[in-house]
Amino acid sequence: MTAENTYSIPAESVTCEQAIKRSRFIAVLGRVKGREEAERFIAETKTRWPGADHYCWAFVAGNPAQTVDIGMSDDGEPQGTAGRPMLNVLQHSGIGEIAAVVVRFFGGTKLGTGGLVRAYAGTVRKALDRLPLQEFVPCLTLDLIVPFADEDSFRRLIDEKGFTLENIRYAQKVEMTVKLPVDEVEVFSREATDRSCGRVKIVDPESSGPACCIS
Repeated sequence: MTAENTYSIPAESVTCEQAIKRSRFIAVLGRVKGREEAERFIAETKTRWPGADHYCWAFVAGNPAQTVDIGMSDDGEPQGTAGRPMLNVLQHSGIGEIAAVVVRFFGGTKLGTGGLVRAYAGTVRKALDRLPLQEFVPCLTLDLIVPFADEDSFRRLIDEKGFTLENIRYAQKVEMTVKLPVDEVEVFSREATDRSCGRVKIVDPESSGPACCIS
């Protein structure tokens, strides 16, 4: 599987705080799957720290190798001093499905544009250092139509491979729904055909829709 398909994602949310010239910078990082979840994450963070002067944010809400689901905001800070530096940190981390909000309580001392860039980017980096990760592996579901005589053999095969038997139905034949990593589909299909001497019918995975495996 290529690096473009497999990437790290947050295993849980983390919070990191630092004080810079009496201002409090609180970074909150968490997993978001798409723009809507990113927007909810940002809104929830605002409710956790009411009364702050700024809620700057950035997110990479999908595959980090793509630029479709990204966003950022300076939220009243000088343009380019908060959201963009935060997004740069996230994009260089190689982590996907991630959002970062930095809450700032102003301490009375201005930091200047360079100081703001360092403060926002640095607070996100500190939070990333504490962020536990897990691997995202794209998967597909395959529908198999298996003769009754081959059911036990296919159950064993699925178990040996470590795949997930999501559903099983009994009709004129046994209908199995299996979830497996995308890069395993071709080999598994070939092995399934060989094992059953061509008796198994495999539904085109493209019609089954994408899923994901998390390890």
